[in-house]
Amino acid sequence: MIWKTAWKNVWRNKTRSLVVIASVTTGVFAAVFSIAFMNGMIAQRFDAAIDEEISHIQLTGKGFRLNNDPIIQIPDIERTISSLKKTPGVQGVVKRSITGGMATTATKSSGVEIIGINPEEEKQIFTLDKTIIAGTGNYFEDYREDLVLIGQDLAKELNIIRFVIDSAVISALEKQDIPRIVIDSLRTLSDIRFQNEKKFNKAVKAVLSNKDNKDYFYIIKREAWTYRSGSRLTLTFLDKDNNQVGARFRIAGIYDTKNTVFEISSVFVKDSDLKALTGYSDDAYNELIVRISDIDITENTADKFQEEFPDLEVMSWKELQPDLAMMTDYVHQIYGILMVIIMAALAFGIVNTMLMVVLERTKELGMLTAIGMNKRKVFSMIMLESVFLSIIGGIAGMIVAAVSILATAKNGINFIQYAEGMEAFGYSAHIFPEVSASFFIMMTVLVILTGIFSSVYPARKALKLNPIDAIRTE
Repeated sequence: MIWKTAWKNVWRNKTRSLVVIASVTTGVFAAVFSIAFMNGMIAQRFDAAIDEEISHIQLTGKGFRLNNDPIIQIPDIERTISSLKKTPGVQGVVKRSITGGMATTATKSSGVEIIGINPEEEKQIFTLDKTIIAGTGNYFEDYREDLVLIGQDLAKELNIIRFVIDSAVISALEKQDIPRIVIDSLRTLSDIRFQNEKKFNKAVKAVLSNKDNKDYFYIIKREAWTYRSGSRLTLTFLDKDNNQVGARFRIAGIYDTKNTVFEISSVFVKDSDLKALTGYSDDAYNELIVRISDIDITENTADKFQEEFPDLEVMSWKELQPDLAMMTDYVHQIYGILMVIIMAALAFGIVNTMLMVVLERTKELGMLTAIGMNKRKVFSMIMLESVFLSIIGGIAGMIVAAVSILATAKNGINFIQYAEGMEAFGYSAHIFPEVSASFFIMMTVLVILTGIFSSVYPARKALKLNPIDAIRTE
């Protein structure tokens, strides 16, 4: 009886009830979608860091990370690798030679970390081979010597990647329905080969309006991007005797990890090529990288390695990327704070609405009390009305959020105009929202609890009504 009465009371004033439901729907949608967005962004950054940059655990000689001196090597490398592979949870181990040096082209130079790798072994742990930009080459698939893999941002820095607006670019832009006035403005830059990104940006922004730049600049830039296959650069560094050596390397391919710092500082060569130039022996390696099957056992595994190899420096991904560790460790607290803020806002809205309901129905509530409805039933009726409003709005909000997440998770949300800033911190500008099914269950519980707590004060207000005074209320 109370449930049926409370349900009917919800719809006595449809406009007010729908406004409350709409506000709850909007609040729940905002909470769920914003958390899915942040969760997707952090998950993408974490996956990229583990799969493309650092993996789970790294081992180096004591002091190597402090001064990056290639003479600090891992002793008895094969025995160490064999012992690591026997550890439960270890999926794979790769070894690397590392030295600092300079990457130079005819027009620019930049300091880099030169990493000697075995390409086939690296594929067991990293997915860098899947980030090669189409048309720039491959992941050391050629058998020739002196090949180098470089990042897109380093290629731009060294003027290896250039920009040109030719007939092919104009045609590609026309197919994308770029306005004719924009195309005509770009024709003034036709067949000019810009040596670097800065000059190209300046020239394009000069011929387009502010609005056109905002709407189409990144599309134009993407189409004008060009690279000449087989480009070369020179790598110079010190050999084992501290003599400067160098060699010309052909670019095998250009990778794009969406992390500016990593791309501009890390170049990869075959370990055999690096050894031939530095003069170090075949078993001389500076770094071991370990991939773990379960992220939850990473810290314990790292501690075991440190105990087993006290002469080595063992670092987990949390120590290698403390900013990422902070985000992943505190993300649930961030979500909790966001949920508290949104639920508090919803609670105040419901409290305000239910107080109005109680004040408007003072005479009615007095009559119900006078004819025998006890206070517990009055309290339950007011509480159920609040819970009904919360549940309807909450379910609607979660449905809208789920549909939005599914719709955007397929193709992602592209913030290309903020790509440069986001990639500077290692985050992709193309976000794929994601959230677990358990989160929706938690949201349902929170919405119900919000409805219950929000109804307590209005319901207590109704209990304090004097039946005789309430009946006399006009």
